[in-house]
Amino acid sequence: MKVLIFDVWGDYAHFRKIYTTTSPLTYSIPTRTSLCGLIGAIIGLSKENNSYLNYFHLNQAKIGLRIVNYVKKVHIAENLIHTKDAKGIGMNLITTRAQIRFEFLKDPKYRIYFWHNDNKFYNRLKKNLVEHKSVYTPCLGLSENIANFGYIGEVKAVEKSTKDDFIQIHSVVTMEKISEKNGINFEVQEREYFSENLPIEMNQERIVTKYGKILIERNGNPLEVKMQESYFEINYNNGKKENIVFIE
Repeated sequence: MKVLIFDVWGDYAHFRKIYTTTSPLTYSIPTRTSLCGLIGAIIGLSKENNSYLNYFHLNQAKIGLRIVNYVKKVHIAENLIHTKDAKGIGMNLITTRAQIRFEFLKDPKYRIYFWHNDNKFYNRLKKNLVEHKSVYTPCLGLSENIANFGYIGEVKAVEKSTKDDFIQIHSVVTMEKISEKNGINFEVQEREYFSENLPIEMNQERIVTKYGKILIERNGNPLEVKMQESYFEINYNNGKKENIVFIE
């Protein structure tokens, strides 16, 4: 199958962990649901009633993610205004504020792999990526974290499988796809493995219908794992290869 590949980056990103309130923390990578919003912004899907989510069901769209820049987090205090005190006056006249420490990702950059079963939808995204155009402003989690993006290409992804040998996977991987017994090679140097439980799919009521435990390598190095499910090999025009797994 054909897959679109593009990079996305910014100065800061924040993908709020849903269980944090007064001191918002961020996931280490964008959730699949955040990537759906990013792609929807590029091609101009309406956010009214969260209808854009209807285009990204797991059986419709495949999205993979590779970490390019080292995962680095910083804390920044922000002054939040109490909008409930507005009572019809302008935002600039609100004097009540609360200072909250936000956790942000600093200088994040990711490579996105995308496939869709609707060719019209797929080609709309491809056109905007090639022309570096977006209908709405793309952002990394919060509206103030404006993102840039760059088209890498359209390549063929070939499905493969192996269960006995360690292979390099260049994208993040859902833990359930890795062999349970000695599935991760911890002997490889310069690897910082950790996992996070992230939302993968949600409905229009913004209720998460599926979570997944995702294996991440902090420096952006390939994962050395044994796969108990298939993966996809990507061949670039310059002869470079990558093995990826879609988030599902």
